[in-house]
Amino acid sequence: MRLKQFRPIHPDLTDAEWELVAPVVAQGSHRRGKRPSVDRRDVLNAIFYRARTGCQWRYLPHEYPNWHTVATCFRTWRLDGRLQEVHDALRQRVRCMVGKAPTPTMAIIDTQSVKTTETGGPERGYDGGKHVKGRKRHLLVDTLGLVLLVLVHSAACSDRQGAKIVLTEAAHRVPTLKKVLADGTYRGTLVDWVKQQCSFVLEIRLRPDERPGFVPIPQRWKIERTLGWLNRYRVLSKDYEYAPESSAAWVLVTSTRIMLSRLRRALAEP
Repeated sequence: MRLKQFRPIHPDLTDAEWELVAPVVAQGSHRRGKRPSVDRRDVLNAIFYRARTGCQWRYLPHEYPNWHTVATCFRTWRLDGRLQEVHDALRQRVRCMVGKAPTPTMAIIDTQSVKTTETGGPERGYDGGKHVKGRKRHLLVDTLGLVLLVLVHSAACSDRQGAKIVLTEAAHRVPTLKKVLADGTYRGTLVDWVKQQCSFVLEIRLRPDERPGFVPIPQRWKIERTLGWLNRYRVLSKDYEYAPESSAAWVLVTSTRIMLSRLRRALAEP
């Protein structure tokens, strides 16, 4: 019996997807009139490959550029804001594609605690509620489940403390926000703090006590779906990074790849 040939995951960009991100990714590539020796499309393909498979930089397939070059580009794009710029531009495009305004008026906030590895690094702790030693991803998404903001901090930091940082940043970066939905973890003084410090309100939506099992709460369940999308990318199965900023950047990378696939399918439709 002939065995089927194994086909590895190849998350490489199509021509249509590359055209969506090329104007931002390729900018600033030329220095002192010298053309880059490595194709930026290949570099981005390698970054998406690592996001999907979770492999170490050194174990990138040989079809991609040298791992050190790819890692350097990832760090450079994270620091100069290029990853964030690409991500935000795609999010606005996806929203417009479905008939929504470029920036939302409603968002949902929640956290995900993940284990760290022996790599170490700052911002690590123990989440007593979820019994996880590592870090906590604090996400703010719109009603489509698209990521607006991500903050990575110690798992020992309470949701309310992390929410103050996220919501303060949201007030500056998403000025159209009118309401943010949250679960019961954010109850208490945080609601009043948001009224005083932000231009939107924090609404707590609780699960009905009389209904057992999983109960999807209107609108708020969409952030759980987003976490499910992100969990398909193995680089997020744990927090493998030394710096929390790098961990947050990988959330943006995976979210970017998801939106690119969504836009590609929409553009291919007649």
